Parts: sequence; C-alpha cells; structure tokens
Amino acid sequence: MAFERINQKDWYKVLGAKPSDSLAELKRKYQKLALLYHPDKQEADVPAGEVEERVQRFIEIDQAWKILGNEETKKEYDLQQREDNLTKEWPLHAQIYLEDMSWNEDEQLYTLSCRCGGNYNVFKSETKDVSLVCCDTCSLVIEILQ
Repeated sequence: MAFERINQKDWYKVLGAKPSDSLAELKRKYQKLALLYHPDKQEADVPAGEVEERVQRFIEIDQAWKILGNEETKKEYDLQQREDNLTKEWPLHAQIYLEDMSWNEDEQLYTLSCRCGGNYNVFKSETKDVSLVCCDTCSLVIEILQ
C-alpha cells in the first residue's frame, strides 16, 4: 500500500497517539474517538454544519486506524515518516538512479562518490528497501530513484 505524501496527515496525531504506543493502546484510543464521533452516536439537536464536521472527523479517525491498526501498513507508514523526516533534516545532495552508480561485482555494492571525497554505498540486497543513502563521511544524502 503506497501512502499519499503530499499534505499527508499525521495519523498518530489524528488518534492522539504516539509512534511508540502499542497496538492495544492505539486500539483503545481509536475506539474512544470512534464512539465519540460516530454518526449514530450524535445527539439530534447538533447543528447541521457541526454534524458534517463530526462525520469528517470520524472518517479521518477510521482512516488512521486502518493504517495504524495493521502491523504491515503501520510499518510502511512509520518508514515513510522517518524517510520524510530525514529529507527535512538532512541536505539532499542529488537524486540518482542506481544505474548511474558504479557497480562493484566483488562486494555486490553500488557506489557513488560524494563531493566531500566520501562515498554513498548501497548493497544489492538493500536496493528494494532503500531510497535515501547517507554519505559515509559527511552529512549529505542522495535519493535513489526507482
């Protein structure tokens, strides 16, 4: 499952949770909010505009649980969050295709020289999982394009 990156919601914030919360804790927070905002649980005298806001909030809460309540989608979401945070925190030196890097058959390794004299290294076994690679000497990062 690929997540939309542009204006992506912080699904933990939607549930009032933290990434370190256990699945049981996430579920408890989801259930509490779902009961609070569920359309069937609303009082009859709530203004129409507020009803629509509460329905939207419920949909958001449900979406957050669909992502964070499943270990696989939660793991993918967490990895993407870390990657997004890395690109915000570290200077992105370049965007490179693996084919543009040097291949070392003996070490089963792709290499690219950094402007500092260090190297960006990606082992063949990592190519499916890695999209950001730090220089082994400085703080620059390259993005591997697929």
